[in-house]
Amino acid sequence: MRASTEATGEFFDKEINGFSIDSRSVAPGELFFALSAEDYRRHCFTATSFADAHEFIPQAFESGAAAVVARGERVEGDEHLAPFRERLLLVDDVIEALQLLAHGVLESWGRPVVGITGSAGKTTSKDLTAHVLGVAGRRVLSSRKNFNNELGVALSVLQLVSGGAKPEDFDVAVLEMGMSLPGEIARHCLVAPPDIGVVLLVAPVHLEFMGSIEGVAAGKAQMVEGLKPGGTAILNADDERVASMRELHKDGRTLTFSIVKQSDVSASNIESTGLGLSRFRLRTPLGEADVTLPMPGRHNVMNALAAACVATCFNIEPGMIARALETAAPSQMRGEVLRLAGGLTVLDDSYNSNPRSLLSMAEAVAQGGEDVKRRVVVAGEMLELGAESEAIHRETGREIGGFGVDVLWGVRGHAKQIIEGAREAGMSREATAFFETSEEAANALVKLVQSGDLVLVKGSRGVHTETIVEALRKRHEEK
Repeated sequence: MRASTEATGEFFDKEINGFSIDSRSVAPGELFFALSAEDYRRHCFTATSFADAHEFIPQAFESGAAAVVARGERVEGDEHLAPFRERLLLVDDVIEALQLLAHGVLESWGRPVVGITGSAGKTTSKDLTAHVLGVAGRRVLSSRKNFNNELGVALSVLQLVSGGAKPEDFDVAVLEMGMSLPGEIARHCLVAPPDIGVVLLVAPVHLEFMGSIEGVAAGKAQMVEGLKPGGTAILNADDERVASMRELHKDGRTLTFSIVKQSDVSASNIESTGLGLSRFRLRTPLGEADVTLPMPGRHNVMNALAAACVATCFNIEPGMIARALETAAPSQMRGEVLRLAGGLTVLDDSYNSNPRSLLSMAEAVAQGGEDVKRRVVVAGEMLELGAESEAIHRETGREIGGFGVDVLWGVRGHAKQIIEGAREAGMSREATAFFETSEEAANALVKLVQSGDLVLVKGSRGVHTETIVEALRKRHEEK
């Protein structure tokens, strides 16, 4: 890919072989985007303080950056940047420049884009979808990790022209699209308009910024509203708020998936077969097949159904979908089963948490396997739930308390209400405990666990429950 501009009277013409927003990891030949607080404030970012990457432009060039995209207002008058003027591409909004570049690359490529959103399950559904399409012979570009915000979506798209890749190397893009603030999904759809848009579920997450669950639903509905003309909407029929979004989609096909309601793609005869396995009968408009999914919980069955819906849009037979799902693996820190020395099993779901996914995972642990001696749930605080956070945590605790787990611990803040709710549901004080930090919980848990225990660790990113998993790994080396 070529980039050219004129600056200080000299002509810039460099070969660009990648894109970066972190001066510490810029590789030779990459185009560096220097982000500043002003750029972040114009877009959907919820942090309260941001670094000014313009200060690191010299380091980016030392690392071999071919050029730097910078905000013109910020550069003007900064004498420290004067030596680099001829290699600076000046814009009004650096994030918008990144997004416009990504949009142009996608538009020139012209092949199908799958957008996936939902209050939970986005990364797993994205990974399952990419895996199924890949096994079926499609060359898939998918979002890196959980790159799903206004920077991540654009950077994921730019993989089409990064590191020696060429657009013609790919047949389809599968992009995860997240939301923290109103209007964010609409912005994603402007950058990468989906041919197929998946809405997994609407749950009480990000209420601090979205205001209400109705606000969450309206935000997620922008996926349907942002489809390309004639595009396909894939909707969860078991979620009333998601199912109603079909009314927003008059110009194109709608496919639904479910466990309970009548739908186009469904799962029946669902059963847990040992820890980390789910079996079900898959039905699609193209036929039926038995599936063994190496992931626990009904929520992961729903994620697999969403992937099966997308595969159906590509006319992939259910037998092929089943074979692909059988070789899938949980995304990192999203339901990974760790079998540690000393007969300890850890279910690492520490990447993030919300009420619905916590309940689903806790229920899966409660069902456990025949050889499990104790079922232990360590639940970190669920963040960004707004004014109803305490009540939501308490009700979640009540439900977990009725599942029959042996031990339930809460970690940080409103997770104390999870414990209070569980006690109201009948769990004893001996079986429940609350810790102010993940470090405190980790120190206590390594002393508690024993052979035959099954431990679920789950919490919002800001609670850092991965600290607990690492402590268990350190004490009980992985087999």
